Amino acid sequence: MSNQPAKDGVIPPPISDSKAAAAETKPKKKICCACPDTKKLRDECIVEHGESACAKWIEAHKMCLRAEGFNV
Repeated sequence: MSNQPAKDGVIPPPISDSKAAAAETKPKKKICCACPDTKKLRDECIVEHGESACAKWIEAHKMCLRAEGFNV
């Protein structure tokens, strides 16, 4: 296939490489190493107050993990 325009003058879009697209969305760290600040706050809260009292910190940690590219 050549790089010349099609007969109607329209150049078809380039074919995207699905592996390259997947690499861009893949997390750069292991989940255990991501978001250490929110993880520490979440863990300390759970130890001191119990899981039910720490929904705010649990959700903050999940939001941080999602921002890092994890599906949680």
